Amino acid sequence: MSLLEGINSPADVRRLSRDEMRVLAQDMRERLIDVCSRTGGHIGAGLGVVELTIALHAAFDTPTDQIVWDVGHQGYPHKLLTGRNGRMETLRQEGGLSGFLKRTESEYDTFGAGHAATAISAALGMAAGRDVMGESFKVAAVIGDGSLGSGLAYEGLNNAGHSDRDIIVVLNDNEMSIAPNVGAMHKYLTSIQRNPLYNRLRSRIGDLVDNAPGPFQGAGTLLRKWEESVKSFLTPGVLFEELGFRYFGPIDGHDIDALMDTFSAVRDMGTPRLVHVITKKGKGFPAGDHGEKWHALPPNHDPATGKQLAVASGNPAFTAVYGKGLVELGAERQDLAVITAAMPGGTGTAAFAKAYPSRFFDVGIAEGHGVTFAAGLATRHVRPVVTIYSTFLQRGYDNIIHDAAIQKLPVVFAMDRAGLVGEDGETHAGLYDIAYMLSVPNMTVTAPKNGAEMLGLLRAGVEHTDGPFCFRYPRDASPDVPGDMSEIAATPYATWEVVRQGREVALLAVGTMVQQSLAAADVLAAEGLEVTVVNCRYLKPYDEVTLAAILAQHTHVLTVEEGTVVNGFGAFMSTVIHRQSPHVRVAVLGVPDRIIYSASRKKQLAMAGLDPAGIADRVRALHDSEALAG
Repeated sequence: MSLLEGINSPADVRRLSRDEMRVLAQDMRERLIDVCSRTGGHIGAGLGVVELTIALHAAFDTPTDQIVWDVGHQGYPHKLLTGRNGRMETLRQEGGLSGFLKRTESEYDTFGAGHAATAISAALGMAAGRDVMGESFKVAAVIGDGSLGSGLAYEGLNNAGHSDRDIIVVLNDNEMSIAPNVGAMHKYLTSIQRNPLYNRLRSRIGDLVDNAPGPFQGAGTLLRKWEESVKSFLTPGVLFEELGFRYFGPIDGHDIDALMDTFSAVRDMGTPRLVHVITKKGKGFPAGDHGEKWHALPPNHDPATGKQLAVASGNPAFTAVYGKGLVELGAERQDLAVITAAMPGGTGTAAFAKAYPSRFFDVGIAEGHGVTFAAGLATRHVRPVVTIYSTFLQRGYDNIIHDAAIQKLPVVFAMDRAGLVGEDGETHAGLYDIAYMLSVPNMTVTAPKNGAEMLGLLRAGVEHTDGPFCFRYPRDASPDVPGDMSEIAATPYATWEVVRQGREVALLAVGTMVQQSLAAADVLAAEGLEVTVVNCRYLKPYDEVTLAAILAQHTHVLTVEEGTVVNGFGAFMSTVIHRQSPHVRVAVLGVPDRIIYSASRKKQLAMAGLDPAGIADRVRALHDSEALAG
């Protein structure tokens, strides 16, 4: 039996010797590599924080002490130590463990998150709540260095440092982006900073200097300035010290002794402090410690190589089609620029970055900044294409309205992972972009039915000069294999496409729902009910001519969209149709107003009634109820 199998809670970890903790770390890495080879998931960050996770749970009294993990990518080792090892095989599966942290899953998951940079703000809120209620426990936020690219992290740091509250921030630096490599000087400085006697003396000397009698106050000021100058020269923590934090580090994040000594020393301090640890993302992965490559892996891969055991032979994904088309359009247009937010690989923009590095801008985890940056580019006659996951673009909503739409700047928004996203679950679902983009003045809102139309909309968006333009596409394979971008014309502005002509009932389908609606129409046709299917590729502005013809020829309309039904395309069309043709009965089909949890994308669509069977059922109900009423 492995040591890990005997760990049922962090209390068991706290009984281990440090040598046993090192053995536990090896057990945990083997377990993570084995499980994720079958379930898939964000394995890289987890492998990098194994020792850090052990040390945190050993040094702090969890769950009384609150540990807030940023994003949740780092959370897999935390799950292993908090009573969930036996359920790890269900990771990211329907009814199983979440791929992120979740308050309803465990009392040790103090704050759920799938988006970056929330940990410091949440932890400060917990610390403030503790103080308001007169409670006594410690709060620690664990945040990755990549999240420091987000303004939210700095807002939290600024507020926490100013508050002077009892809060600890653990900076997990796994990309060496803040500090140099750990060396002898850093170990020396860190050993001094961790020493309780040194900290008592430092505090006492500070008191003496601050309270020095009149003749010596000038000397005290000089001493403080000298101390800050030396500190800024010798340590990388001056920024955090200026923000109001005591800085400790950098520390080797894979050294159990260093971690335990540090956390034991800082735990009982009472002011804001920051512990800077250096970790290796993907540490221990058999195919090599390649942080970016092993950030996330799909299910059923070979743990020895990271490669898929069975390679799919179907059509390319929408993201791949988009990436290829973007590169080809970049060759045509020297004014085309691409912006992404720390996701060049995930958004398919890495190829553009390689082909045209001077026109590619990765702004880091700073979606709002990325949107306003793009608006600035647009003022100089550059044609910016902002490529961000639908769920992450939510974070830049104010910038979309204030900086792009109000000024009618021609910024194109390519929203990847729109709709249901399968195993990535509720934090990554792109269900709200239709609703939030429809409400933005001057915004053109579109959704393609396949890869070729997506590229046609991309071209149309880049050619559009009268305000911002957006299009959405799913985490799925394209139903077609488009040709080169040079062969694809811009999709005519504000037009719909009748892809199947029927009678009585018309399906106004958006994006991915066009193919599903066509399949439903086939089912209904076999039953003698012929329905019309319309590809509503432009949601706003809509095709007024085609809509008028549909309303003149049909008595029932069903809108179908892979997005929230609240304030979505169906709600928009219901208002328009009621105004123009109040006799036409309208029904709305979309994702219901509730949280959609992890399952396969196919299962999620079926549960929402957005597969062919569900759409056909809704059409029958709409048609039959009218027949009964008649």
